[in-house]
Amino acid sequence: MNLKAIALAATGFASAAQAQDTQQDLSQDSVIESIKREGVLRVGMSTFVPWAMRDVNGDLIGFEIDVATTLAEDMGVEIEFVPTAWDGIIPALLSGQFDVIIGGMSITPQRNLTVNFTAPYARSSLGVMANSATSSDIAWPDGYNTPDVTFSCRRGGSPCDYIRDTFPKATVRMFDDQNQVIQEVLNGNANAMMSSQPLPAFIIYDNPETVFAPTDELIEASNEGFALRKGDPDALNFFDNWILVRTADGWLDARHDFWFGGRPWAGQVPE
Repeated sequence: MNLKAIALAATGFASAAQAQDTQQDLSQDSVIESIKREGVLRVGMSTFVPWAMRDVNGDLIGFEIDVATTLAEDMGVEIEFVPTAWDGIIPALLSGQFDVIIGGMSITPQRNLTVNFTAPYARSSLGVMANSATSSDIAWPDGYNTPDVTFSCRRGGSPCDYIRDTFPKATVRMFDDQNQVIQEVLNGNANAMMSSQPLPAFIIYDNPETVFAPTDELIEASNEGFALRKGDPDALNFFDNWILVRTADGWLDARHDFWFGGRPWAGQVPE
């Protein structure tokens, strides 16, 4: 072997060794390895019916709670929920306060610039609920695009973005607590609110004399994914494949139908 061939071979071996070292570093840095070492999966979430709620005993229940709890069980680790204000949940993820967001977060290009998303594990759309006394004579959607109309929405959520884009002339009041968003409409302080379904439908069902749906159209259908920090291919691969397996065996669809297809769980939550 001549000197040139020896040099090329040495370069190839060095590149292969460097690639292997890089791969090992990436694997060791993965949040999956951290979860396995610590024995705990820390999940960032925010309460939102029926994704995550407090029951009559103060315990967390809901679709997201089932998903995260079963994910942890399949990993052989404990689950720790980290309740977080929705408008600060992505910064909290990036600062390492928890491992992953499992909270009904819609996959959007803007968010994807900051975090990585898994494959979708749920799908939803926005719904609108309006106060009957103040809004029954307002035509949807054009009549709601005026400064005289007030919307309420949850700060940091995609409904606020939709309202600002679709009804630029309307007044928008944003709240950190979803219950405040709802009460603004129930009390007549806001004409309407927008939120992921089926929450608006549930509120209308419980308060038919007070609120109504100004439209039955499917608004902004979206996909929800787990959100995790960028630069972690092992974690993305694991979560994607967990979703694939739990979709294929029907578990995700069954739990989604339980929480979104009706309200057999209504007696578990405070009225």
